[in-house]
Amino acid sequence: MKLLFRIIFKIFLILTILAGCATTEEIKETDSDELLNQGIALLEEGQYDKAISDYNKAIEINPKDAEAYYNRGYAYGEKGEYDKAISDYTKAIEINPKDAKAYSNLGVAYDGKGQYDKAISDYSKAIEINPRYADAYYNRGVAYGEKGEYDKAISDYSKAIEINPKDAEAYDNRGLAYYRKGDYDKACSDWNRACELGSCKNYELVKRKGDCK
Repeated sequence: MKLLFRIIFKIFLILTILAGCATTEEIKETDSDELLNQGIALLEEGQYDKAISDYNKAIEINPKDAEAYYNRGYAYGEKGEYDKAISDYTKAIEINPKDAKAYSNLGVAYDGKGQYDKAISDYSKAIEINPRYADAYYNRGVAYGEKGEYDKAISDYSKAIEINPKDAEAYDNRGLAYYRKGDYDKACSDWNRACELGSCKNYELVKRKGDCK
């Protein structure tokens, strides 16, 4: 699955405070932004509990901050706490219903719980909002593959590749879908392409390539 958190910087309010003309609400918002940025640094370091603590404080300051819910959801997802991740992504979407990435990450959380139909529904909503969202096609392809619907998986991986022709993971997984359908020539072609794009370090990919002529 392809999951991501977002980096948000709000320079205007910081400059306003430095100029000495900020209101109390602006100061609170800047405090919230500082916590968000601290949380992002902690996410990058894999310190998910500390990041969650910062996002808790940011949400306490600004309960309508979709980014805080979104990134806290990411942290919970990385910890395998999918129900909490789902709750946070759902809240982020409630605040910003056009957030394609929140829908995609929500789908990843449902995938983690093995609820593939719900995941597919959320990936589809992300694609509806942004038809050029390659990761959402890729993630939906993974979910279809888990359900054994290989033709649909292949279609989604192909769309992801059309949008991002250098997506080695999409070639790798499309190759697996072809392989499971018994189409070994196409599988090997995709795995060769994945290797060209730098994915031959993947042990499973190398092992599967042993079946290629």
